Amino acid sequence: MNVFEEAKKIEEYIIEMRRHFHKYPEISWKEVNTSNKICEELDKMNIPYTRVCETGVIGVVEGKKKKPVIGIRADIDALPMKEETDLEFKSVNEGVAHACGHDSHIAMLLGTAKVLSENKDKLECTVKLVFQPAEEFIMDSGAGHKILVDEMKDIDNIVAAHIWNKIDAGTISVDPGPRMSSADTFKIEIKGKGGHGAMPADAIDPIVTAGAVLSSLQTIVSRELPPSEPCVISVCSFNSGSAPNIIPEVAVLQGTTRTFNSDIRESYLERMERIIKNTCESFRADYSFEYYPGSPPTINEENSSMVAEEAVRKVLGEEGLVECDPSMGGEDFAKMLAKIPGCIAFIGTRNEEKGKVYSIHHPKFDIDESVMKNGVAFFVQYVLDMQYKI
Repeated sequence: MNVFEEAKKIEEYIIEMRRHFHKYPEISWKEVNTSNKICEELDKMNIPYTRVCETGVIGVVEGKKKKPVIGIRADIDALPMKEETDLEFKSVNEGVAHACGHDSHIAMLLGTAKVLSENKDKLECTVKLVFQPAEEFIMDSGAGHKILVDEMKDIDNIVAAHIWNKIDAGTISVDPGPRMSSADTFKIEIKGKGGHGAMPADAIDPIVTAGAVLSSLQTIVSRELPPSEPCVISVCSFNSGSAPNIIPEVAVLQGTTRTFNSDIRESYLERMERIIKNTCESFRADYSFEYYPGSPPTINEENSSMVAEEAVRKVLGEEGLVECDPSMGGEDFAKMLAKIPGCIAFIGTRNEEKGKVYSIHHPKFDIDESVMKNGVAFFVQYVLDMQYKI
């Protein structure tokens, strides 16, 4: 079977699916119509499925053997943001947009399902098609984890892909090792004593205290951690006060931490608490500190990456396989990789001639749709090769 040609035959279908999901995006845990459409398409292919986690779907394509079981995962939720494109199929749901490529992820997995279901005689394994909700819901413990516990314990290997505009259309990166960072979040509430802005000695200023906390937190990365380790502590929200002459009672800081190193990730909580506590004490303020564990680092398992690299060569040639720097963005597929060997591929979509240059989460983000067949071909070839490597 010429896998790339099989994917090319259904390119029109893949694009049609992507445009449908792009036009009707739904945010995390609200992907009801998205889930229904996925099930409708699986029904047309006679692929049995189970609904999980309310809006998740897991389809099953059985080949000649029940084992091994290879999983392919696609995230299905959109972002709570306004789209600023002029696409004919732009979002009709105000304030919701597929600005991270999940619409194409769904389309590629449905395309893969179509190719696999029509070529079951080539399968010496069972394939689980995992349509995962709520990947963008970073304050949650993660939909990936919820699905994993109940529905994925029989999967022997798992693969995913993310549309990636850091690399050119027509290329794919499947490097082993760290691919995306951990993604935890935090909230710090500084509690002072309100008063008149002209009489600061009678107050305990939470804004000044919070400013000192903010600055001191930056020294964790610059002075406590090795320069060779990529690490981030970002305060992304600072809210306090309501008038120019009133010292408020409370200041609230919110932000995120990132790293590829699990030991450093585990140390963030203690390091941050120490600085917050001591700084607040020196300014006579009280505080509360909440730290929300999100996704661990996304680490490609070496053997899976080797199989993936060969799959890319087979469908796109040697020139289609490229290296790509890891990203400090987070990805809750990491929770699956922490339990199951596998890898995530970056599907290159950057095309300056077509103007497809905006980064993910940008209101003008769009993709070169011609690359989606590459993702389908990669998934199918990966399954065909991995079934003999487990």
